[in-house]
Amino acid sequence: MVQVRAEHPTNRDGSVNLDAWITRIEARVPLPTPALLRDACVWAEELEQAAIAAEHIWAEGTSSYRTGLEMAEILADLKLDQESLVAAVIYRAVREGKTTLAAVEKRLGSAVAMLVDGVQRMAAISVSQNPAKATMFNPQSQVETLRKMLVTMIDDVRVALIKLAERTCAIRAVKDAPDPKRYRVAREVFDVYAPLAHRLGIGHIKWELEDLSFRYLEPIQYKQIAKLLDERRLDRQVYIEDVMAQLRSELVDAGIHADITGRAKHIYSIWRKMQRKGIEFSQVYDVRAVRILVPQVRDCYTALGIVHSLWRHIPNEFDDYIANPKENGYRSLHTAVIGPEGKVLEVQIRTQAMHEEAELGVCAHWRYKGTDVSASSTAYEDKIAWLRQVLEWHEEMGDIGGLADQLRVDFEPDRIYLFTPDGHVLDVPKGATPLDFAYRVHTEIGHSCRGAKVNGRIVPLNYVLQTGEQVEIITGKHSSPSRDWLNSNLGYVNTSRARAKIQHWFKLQAREQNVQAGKLMLERELTRLALNGADYAQLIDRLGIRSQEDLFAAVGSGDMRLAHVVNVAQQLVEPDRHTEQQLELIPRRPSKTGRRSDVYIQGVGNLLTQLAGCCQPVPGDPIIGYITLGRGVTVHRADCATAMQLQDRDSDRLIEVNWGGKPVQTYPVEIYIRAYDRAGLLRDVSQLLANEKINVLEVSTRTSRDDNCASMLLTIEIPTLNLLGRLLGRIGQLPNIIEARRNRQENRA
Repeated sequence: MVQVRAEHPTNRDGSVNLDAWITRIEARVPLPTPALLRDACVWAEELEQAAIAAEHIWAEGTSSYRTGLEMAEILADLKLDQESLVAAVIYRAVREGKTTLAAVEKRLGSAVAMLVDGVQRMAAISVSQNPAKATMFNPQSQVETLRKMLVTMIDDVRVALIKLAERTCAIRAVKDAPDPKRYRVAREVFDVYAPLAHRLGIGHIKWELEDLSFRYLEPIQYKQIAKLLDERRLDRQVYIEDVMAQLRSELVDAGIHADITGRAKHIYSIWRKMQRKGIEFSQVYDVRAVRILVPQVRDCYTALGIVHSLWRHIPNEFDDYIANPKENGYRSLHTAVIGPEGKVLEVQIRTQAMHEEAELGVCAHWRYKGTDVSASSTAYEDKIAWLRQVLEWHEEMGDIGGLADQLRVDFEPDRIYLFTPDGHVLDVPKGATPLDFAYRVHTEIGHSCRGAKVNGRIVPLNYVLQTGEQVEIITGKHSSPSRDWLNSNLGYVNTSRARAKIQHWFKLQAREQNVQAGKLMLERELTRLALNGADYAQLIDRLGIRSQEDLFAAVGSGDMRLAHVVNVAQQLVEPDRHTEQQLELIPRRPSKTGRRSDVYIQGVGNLLTQLAGCCQPVPGDPIIGYITLGRGVTVHRADCATAMQLQDRDSDRLIEVNWGGKPVQTYPVEIYIRAYDRAGLLRDVSQLLANEKINVLEVSTRTSRDDNCASMLLTIEIPTLNLLGRLLGRIGQLPNIIEARRNRQENRA
């Protein structure tokens, strides 16, 4: 059954009467500053008029201004706060390019801009962005992946609710659209957003989305059921009114003050029950239904006893969702009885609080807990954690032609979700690179990969991908994998799937090629890390390999990791360094961790710490340290008034501190870089070191006039040899770099 909605109040000229509209909104939800909502409405209308004047009409052809008002009304019914309503009003203008997020932040505030941005990120989700190119992807797995992606993109409960309101308006608006568009919107709403409304427990939005989607996805079945309902509507209404009068009289005699209403059965739920149970329309018991709302839980069971005393209940048609709530928190008593005239009647019994929660779902919790969204509000963080728990998608709406199996999925926070150029979604582990993505699409695409674009911009193959990005793989006709891809220090592949595919490819190559390639890779890496004094006889003995040739073949085919061989070589060449690492000698930059605060003091050793009593920082707060006289370091919150005064008065005694225990032990290592000189060379190297959080102890650089080559010698702090190898690999990928290697003291340039 489709929701009937009131039109916007209008002036004589047909324009929206904003004063009357805001008054209508205030009757549903309190507005601290109605002027802000009015300003957003006026601005949205101005933007639309300007777009019309410039002939910049959105492809959907609907009014973004009136759609924003409609979205705000839906959210007002859900009792959302003023910021959400303002974001809803202006959202479509931002989506259609009539204004920018920066402009929204400047005029309506950062909180509103953040909500609009969140809804925009969710707008990237579409079940069938390009169905013509779906041959490589399973449609069912796409629906599942899209839902997982949806969950990862929700950072604020209000974002999900604004998106639901927007999709509700979208499916209402396609009534007169061409059939392909109606089908596409309905498919998306049915597969993604109706289940979301269900998991949030927002009953009336879920029912409307289901019924409208069903109308466009299965028009024949929809019309048949609607016709059957229409034919019996008047008779059913008279029957329900008689039942309600009888129930009301009995409940008053029992001392129970109840609200009794006739409940309309939704068309999609009727069809679903007919399909699930294999029954005819006449056998659907809850076409005639009443709902009883009572004050207390005990009144629910008293009312149930009265219903069962009046009419004989049907076996196996009683459900106690109060004692055993549904997954989405729904609570109610459901029973079916043989009512007057021998007709089947369904009765639902619940308290007013249960009814509000059934209709509003997560919004009811929002309303009860308040709307404080300040950064320090633990209540707000609890709401977000609760939302993520709700959205785990374990069980959905029953067996809807196999849809339930698709909906039983787990939220995996260690995965990211990416778009292909055709709009399909693939999930990969966090930390994945374009090469990992290429092998996730297809093995041959991975083998022939020669480059990648992310959101239309060319990126390195070791670029770390983020959720929501669109990845396009550039391939070559006769390309093949590079052995550098297997070098973990270079960061080209981070998934076991991609690594296994590459290793398998090299195993199929001739042994002679693997031997030559492995020898080149190993010698190059040992030279770069200044370990070329390693004795190969000792190395193969330590690794348990029969011959030097077998070692090169294993490295060349990927059977043995280059990093493992290098670590063993270091133990042979630098036994003293290895022993130091095993014994964990005192690092160059020791620190003392405060017993109470667990604070690490950057660059200072043997100092105690204590938490300031004025601001009482807790782990996670931005903090700063102040060196006291005789009491070590006092740790303040960065925004503490006392700390700000100290910054003005004694800034030289303020130091950088961080939450966390003692840092990893590091060792000084000298590296040598040779490159063709250019502007910004030293800046690029320094930026790379900063990004890797590498501390630099000493730098010297000079440029030869003869060949215009720059020689750089840096002393840095490194915790492990693996990190050094990765760092040298990253430096080697910078423009103009000729070589980057470790510099032993006896080889000082």
